[in-house]
Amino acid sequence: MNKEFQIGKHHIGEGSPCFLVAEMSGNHLKDYGRAVEIVHAAKEAGADAVKLQTYTADSLSIDCDNEYFRIHGGLWDGMTEYRLYEEASTPWEWQPKLKELAESLGMECFSSPFDARSVDFMRECGMPAYKVASYEINDIPLIRRIAAQHKPVIFATGVARTEDIERALQVCREEGNEDVMLLKCVSAYPTPYEECNLAMIPTLARTYDCLVGLSDHTMGSTVPVGAAALGIRMVEKHLTLRRADGGPDGAFSMEPEEFKEMAEQIRIIEKAMGQSAYALTEKQEQERLGSRSLFVVQDMKAGERFTPDNVRSIRPGYGLHTMYYDEVLGQRAAADIKRGTPLAWHMICACNEPG
Repeated sequence: MNKEFQIGKHHIGEGSPCFLVAEMSGNHLKDYGRAVEIVHAAKEAGADAVKLQTYTADSLSIDCDNEYFRIHGGLWDGMTEYRLYEEASTPWEWQPKLKELAESLGMECFSSPFDARSVDFMRECGMPAYKVASYEINDIPLIRRIAAQHKPVIFATGVARTEDIERALQVCREEGNEDVMLLKCVSAYPTPYEECNLAMIPTLARTYDCLVGLSDHTMGSTVPVGAAALGIRMVEKHLTLRRADGGPDGAFSMEPEEFKEMAEQIRIIEKAMGQSAYALTEKQEQERLGSRSLFVVQDMKAGERFTPDNVRSIRPGYGLHTMYYDEVLGQRAAADIKRGTPLAWHMICACNEPG
């Protein structure tokens, strides 16, 4: 899989900043004006992209009240899937306008499609990437249609088995699309911290030889900031204006101030990560002059022997390396040396006769 690609005007890769995505989901509460506010809030909070979801309740489920279609536990306990999707869906007629707004602000806008019609709609909108929700990672016809668009494909892996991931990546290869990223994800809303298993991030990258990101549903920014230190190339977090406003996803979504803090902390982590090769920076090389070296600590006359009384290992680091201390002891000074002089080889007699 490719280790770098473009999503719109944003470069995604190992040498690029983490791609920060604000997921709107159903936080618009069916109010277009609120959706516009969320896009503006995403920009002000430091997001690189806004993500939507392109579906209708009928494309995900059927309107049926039996137990198969009821949600048990969590935020949506007792609801039918159909009712939840009706409440959370983003009207399709909004999406081209929201994309245009996001782009005018310097962000990208893409979506998650859930059937063939939504894939085609996203293509008509010119969306620059396709996100596959983890519950759809086993929908091979859908993945094949998405991969065939030859835009980056981002897979959430929340409920995916290894065979699901392998099969999805193989379909992308068959369609000639290797611009793929896997997102470490837990499909629990909100996600308990102990279920995050961030240690899997390097394993995903190594096992599938691809870029890895994080789709996070925990509360706060600790988990995505920690994941940034593990090399993720994308973070997706739900964004709302205020959790108190409610909505299907409101309880586990970030508020703009929280998203901004997360973005700032991730950017700090990126600066602090540096490079993996062990080497001193230019500044550290200068600071190294503060380390120890050999100095003459008493006035000496030419021919006088070096002893523990007149030569010592002290700070700073302008003299001979301390590893030469035993070699220097007993040798003679080649000339008069003032106290406080950093010791150098030319100050030591080349020939030291006993005497």
